[in-house]
Amino acid sequence: MTTSDFGRVAEDGTVYVRVGEVERPVGSYPGATPDEALAYFARKYDALVAEVALLEQRVRKAELGPKDAGSSIERLRIAIATANAVGDLDALSGRLDSLSSLAEQRRAESDAARAKARDEARETKEHIVTEAESLAEATAWKATGERFRTLLDEWKAAPRLDRKTDDELWKRFSGARSTFDRNRRQHFAALDAERAEAKVRKEALVKQAEELSESTEWGPTAGRFRDLMSQWKAAGRAGRDDEEALWTRFRAAQDAFFSARNAVMSERDSDQRANLEAKEAIAAEAEQLLPITDHRAARRALRAISEKWEAVGHVPRGDRDRVEGRLRRVEDAVRAAEEDEWRRTNPEARARAEATVTQLRAAIDKLTDQAEKARAAGKEKQATDAESAIEARRSWLEEAERALAEFSR
Repeated sequence: MTTSDFGRVAEDGTVYVRVGEVERPVGSYPGATPDEALAYFARKYDALVAEVALLEQRVRKAELGPKDAGSSIERLRIAIATANAVGDLDALSGRLDSLSSLAEQRRAESDAARAKARDEARETKEHIVTEAESLAEATAWKATGERFRTLLDEWKAAPRLDRKTDDELWKRFSGARSTFDRNRRQHFAALDAERAEAKVRKEALVKQAEELSESTEWGPTAGRFRDLMSQWKAAGRAGRDDEEALWTRFRAAQDAFFSARNAVMSERDSDQRANLEAKEAIAAEAEQLLPITDHRAARRALRAISEKWEAVGHVPRGDRDRVEGRLRRVEDAVRAAEEDEWRRTNPEARARAEATVTQLRAAIDKLTDQAEKARAAGKEKQATDAESAIEARRSWLEEAERALAEFSR
C-alpha cells in the first residue's frame, strides 16, 4: 500500500490521514505539491515506525523492565493517536497491542521469578535458623563456633525477605548464637575458675616446699616432701604457664633440699661407691618399667624401687646427677602416664564428649527425618540441603566419637 492509501491533500493544501473510517487533519506543507506534502508527513510516520520497532526489539530482548516497558508502550500509543503523520497508524497501534501482551507476559514471568526467589531465600534462611537452633546447646566449642561463623556468612549472602519475616528469622538465629556463646563463656569461665583455684593451692604448696628446702631434718622433711607431692597431684592443673612456673619452683625447692641432704650424707658415708653400684642396679631395675603400659603397676613398682633407692644412701657427688637422672626419667614417665590417664578419665571431659556425640546423633536423626519428609513431599532442594547438613554432622560425629574413644582406652 502507498501513502496515498492512508492520506490525502485537500484543495486548500490541508493534509489528512485516514485512521479506520475516520479522517483527521495533520497539517499542511505550503508551497509544495500534494505528493511532496504527503511524503513529508509520511516521513513523520516512518519515524514512529522506527520508534515502535526499537521498542519491540528492547522488550523482546528484555532490555526494559516490565514497568518501563509499559510506560514506553503507553507513551507511544498516545503519540500514535495524536501523530501529525500519514501512514498505517492502525497497524502501528496493533503492533503496540501485541507488544503490550508480551510486556504483560514478561511482567508475569518476572513476578513469578521474584516470588520463586523469595521462597528459595526463605527456605535458605529457615534452614540456616533450624541448623543454628540445633547447635545452640552444642559443646564442641571450636567446631561449633566455626560452623556458626559459616552460617552467619550464608545468612549475609542470602537475599533479604520482607522486613517482618527477616526480623523474625534473624531473632531466632541471633538467639541461638547468643545461647551458644553464653554457654561457651560459662564453660571457659568455670574452667578458668578451676585453674585459678588450682593455682592458689599449688602456690601454697610451693611456699611450704620453699620453707622446707633448707631443713636439715632429713628423714621427716623427705617424708613431708612426699606428702607435698601427693597434694600437688591432687590439686588439679593451673593454667599452662602458671603450672610450668609453679612446678619449676616446687621442683627447685625439692631439689635444693635433697641436694643438701645428699651432700651431707655423702660426706658422712664412706661407702658411697658401694651405694653407687647399688643405685646403678636400682636405676636399671626402674628402667625395666619403660615403656609404661600400666601406670598403676609401674607406680607400685616405682614406690618399692624408690624405697630401696632411699634406703641405699648417698653416692659420690660427681655421679649423683647422672644416676638420679636415670631414676628421675622413669619417675617422669610414670607421672606422664598418670597425667595422661587422668586426662582420659576426667569425668567432666568424658561427659562433655558424650554430650557432644549424643547431640550430633540426635541432630543427624532429626535431619534424616526432615530429608525423608521433604523427599516424600517432592521438595528435592530441601531434602538435598538436609542431606548435606547430615554429611557435615557425620564428619563432626566421627571426630567427636574419636575423642570419646580416648576415654575408653
